[in-house]
Amino acid sequence: PPPFRFFWIKNFFSLIIPTIIAITVSTVENWFETEEKHKEAARVQLESELQNLRYQIQPHFFFNSLNNIYSLIEVSPEKAQDAVHGLSKMMRYLLYDTSRPLVGLDEELEFILSYIQLMKLRQTDKTVVSYSFPKKELQQWRIAPLLFIPLIENAFKHGISATQPSEIHFDLTLSGDRLLFVGKNTNFPKVDADKSGSGIGLVNLQKRLSLLYPEKHKLKLHVIDQTFEATLQLD
Repeated sequence: PPPFRFFWIKNFFSLIIPTIIAITVSTVENWFETEEKHKEAARVQLESELQNLRYQIQPHFFFNSLNNIYSLIEVSPEKAQDAVHGLSKMMRYLLYDTSRPLVGLDEELEFILSYIQLMKLRQTDKTVVSYSFPKKELQQWRIAPLLFIPLIENAFKHGISATQPSEIHFDLTLSGDRLLFVGKNTNFPKVDADKSGSGIGLVNLQKRLSLLYPEKHKLKLHVIDQTFEATLQLD
């Protein structure tokens, strides 16, 4: 007959192998469960941070717009009325449409055009504002809302002089799966004592881009021959 040791080894392996398998399966299940919890926590944190950034940019936008309207009241009451009417339409977009993670590019451009018209109301003949935006095949493009507004706000804030000729131009092009927004303006940097605007727009934009388009965006800000240029590329 086989030695006793044979039966001991046989029983040992018959017990230890199922035990190892059970522990392995349990460990893998716990690992997947933990990973799912981590992913869910990361998703909730991401959504919360994005929501906070959206809440941050809305008052910032509203505050700057009210400043523009306030400056029009004494100079041109009729223009101020038009500005209030235009701002009310933009606020509906801000309050109801930008809560979605993605909006149609056509909706976003309509909002941008309304904002540019609002900003142009307080400009003098010394300021030339122009833009070139696509007009067709926009419905298929879905983007995160309010990505371009900080760049446009910045152009109007730093690109206009009360005494010198000023130019602002915005350009948006679509090519394949790539969107390119370029803003150019004469460079009249504000002095440190000028506290107009809160200065959170570009910081907010950079945070949102890193969360929404990681490794799929390029934001460049530089001055070339007294012209400030902002370039935002989305893949």
